[in-house]
Amino acid sequence: MRVLVLQGPNLNLVGTREPHIYGSTTLDEIHAMVREHAAGLGIEVETFQSNHEGALIDRIQRKDFEAAIVNAGGLTHTSVSLRDALLAADRPFVEVHLSDPAAREPFRRVNFLQDVAIASFVGMGPRGYLAALDEIVRRRDAGELR
Repeated sequence: MRVLVLQGPNLNLVGTREPHIYGSTTLDEIHAMVREHAAGLGIEVETFQSNHEGALIDRIQRKDFEAAIVNAGGLTHTSVSLRDALLAADRPFVEVHLSDPAAREPFRRVNFLQDVAIASFVGMGPRGYLAALDEIVRRRDAGELR
């Protein structure tokens, strides 16, 4: 099984940007944790981060993955286009956020992805990515993934 880990704008700054909100673990460290966990589950993982909405959409449209883990960052609250690309790809995805957006500023309560994601893990820091991998495997093994 191949899983795409898609990271949105500003996530390249994780570990240095507002560590009191996002923690001090860098994106490279998160990706290393994800790869190690995925290897133990027998899953192939590809990571992709971009600060550009179109690049994220182009990556999704390649459709060369069976499932995805998506941290859309700020695009979660603004991007109908990203939502449409995820729906058009017709691949299950799990939404992840390092913090809990709903517990922050009111504008972050708008979420264009939550109702189309198969699961969401928020406010767990980097562990949310590992929980997302586990959820994908659980659903695959239960025959719940198409």
